[in-house]
Amino acid sequence: MSLNVKSPKNSFTVMNELVLPNDTNTLNNLMGGRLLHWMDIAAAISAQKHCNRIVVTASVDNVSFKQPIKLGDVITIEAKVTRSFNTSVEVRLDVWAENIPSGTRVKSNEAYYTFVAVDQSGRTIPVPEIKPETAEEIELYEGALRRRQLRLVLAGKMQPDDAIELKALFAKN
Repeated sequence: MSLNVKSPKNSFTVMNELVLPNDTNTLNNLMGGRLLHWMDIAAAISAQKHCNRIVVTASVDNVSFKQPIKLGDVITIEAKVTRSFNTSVEVRLDVWAENIPSGTRVKSNEAYYTFVAVDQSGRTIPVPEIKPETAEEIELYEGALRRRQLRLVLAGKMQPDDAIELKALFAKN
C-alpha cells in the first residue's frame, strides 16, 4: 500500500471552547482534567487528518499549566502533527486563553500527544510520512525522535543505551 507524504499544515487544527461554570473548580479556574480532555480531542482530530484513519491516544507528554484559565475565558487549542513514525504520529499542541472583554490573550499550555493509527479491528496500520516545510516545522520534526526515545525509555519499551538520539544530547564532544 502506498501512502502519501503530507505536510504538517494538512493536519493543522484549531479548536475553541468557552470556559463555563461546569468546567471550573471552586476558584473559578478551568479544571485541568477538562483541559486535557479538550486537548485530546483537538490532537486526535489533527492526527486523524494526517492518517485518514481512526487513531487512539498512546501517550501524553508533560503538560505544564503556566497560567490559570478563568471562568469566561475563550480557549484556543492549536494542534499539528510534527512527525510520523511507522504506525504513530506525534502531535504538538499550544493552548491560548483569551479574556475577550479585557482583550488579553496568554499562552497557558503546550504539550505533545502521541497517537497510533488502527484499522476497524484495532490493529495498528502504517501512517503517511510527513515532510516539514518551515523552519519551525523542521525543528519540531528533528526533536520528535528524541522525544519519542525519551517516551519509550520512560515507558520501559526501550533500553536507555539504545536511545542514540537522546544520548547524543548528553555526549561530550
